[in-house]
Amino acid sequence: MDRQGKKRWLAASIAVVLLIVGVRVGMNLMAKSEQAKSSGREKVAAVTAGHPQRQRIEPKLRFSGTLDPIWQADVAAKVAGRVERVLVEEGDRVVVGDTLAILEQTDTDAGLLAAEGAYYEAQARLNKATTDYERQAYLFDKGGVAREELDNARFARDNAAGALQVAEGRLREASSKQGGTTVTTPRSGIIQKRYYQEGYYAKVGTPLFHIADISELSAKIAVPEGYISSVAPGDSVIFTIPSLAGTNKRITGRIVHISPVATSGSHAFEATVTVDNREGRLFGGVYAEALITARSRENVLTVPLSAIVMRDDQRTVYVIEDGFAVRRVLTTGYIGEDVVEVLGGITEEDEIITGGLNKVREGIRVRTVEGASAE
Repeated sequence: MDRQGKKRWLAASIAVVLLIVGVRVGMNLMAKSEQAKSSGREKVAAVTAGHPQRQRIEPKLRFSGTLDPIWQADVAAKVAGRVERVLVEEGDRVVVGDTLAILEQTDTDAGLLAAEGAYYEAQARLNKATTDYERQAYLFDKGGVAREELDNARFARDNAAGALQVAEGRLREASSKQGGTTVTTPRSGIIQKRYYQEGYYAKVGTPLFHIADISELSAKIAVPEGYISSVAPGDSVIFTIPSLAGTNKRITGRIVHISPVATSGSHAFEATVTVDNREGRLFGGVYAEALITARSRENVLTVPLSAIVMRDDQRTVYVIEDGFAVRRVLTTGYIGEDVVEVLGGITEEDEIITGGLNKVREGIRVRTVEGASAE
């Protein structure tokens, strides 16, 4: 065999060897892959399981917010004027009608006197015009004056009556301005803020004081749509006030109103809750945590909270079907400390996984065991 033939023979031999090695490597890889798949199919997760239960539940709704004064408002000046006297300080308690401040009255006194004088003058002119008209009417009946004179007398009387009404309106306006120089409180409460001292020139509508009635406090809470039929005006609400000293941090309030229309987006109904604070234990705006015990519900389908698995913001459970774990999406209602109300997604006949969920995934084979053995 010549040199060229030997080279061809050697190349062919190497190719055959490489082919044999490649086939054997491929067969080994396929065998290992099949073994892995077979091992995965045969893997069994030990879990605890049970059936959904029907039971009586007593929903407890928890909220947080602030207890604000039932009424608070700025008290403003009705007229422009310089503040002569301030009669209250911040923190003072006032009752409806109490005088808070007095504005300068020189100009308003003069305006009132002028308006009174104009009113009396207009009244005198009306009296004279009325007398003249009655005299002309008498003479007209006797044929002593022409109708034109009677009409003129009637016109003068009516004109005087109109002038008197204008004067009366101006007198009332001047009297109101005079009264506006005395600033009074429209409602009982506490002076929360005094904005100005004596000497300040207050314009019309300038707030001088902020008053809050804290004898009753209120809070707004959002009741979810699923529980709106379980609460009603008059129901009690237990508030926990963390800022209260000592152990007496619980205050009882009552629902006084529930909005008949749900808020857009959240589908919750705003409820107004009030707390009696006539003893002055609480401050307005205090932070509070609320607990509402709704009306109990019978024969409710439930699962333990430990059975719930969150997937893509959905509450799900694993149901055992023919020995395999199958995920089900739930429609839920009330969620308590250890119970979840089920509105849809499973039935009482379904067997759900309650323990060992850390080893469970969709489609895995499972076997049920007792208690802690699944952990």
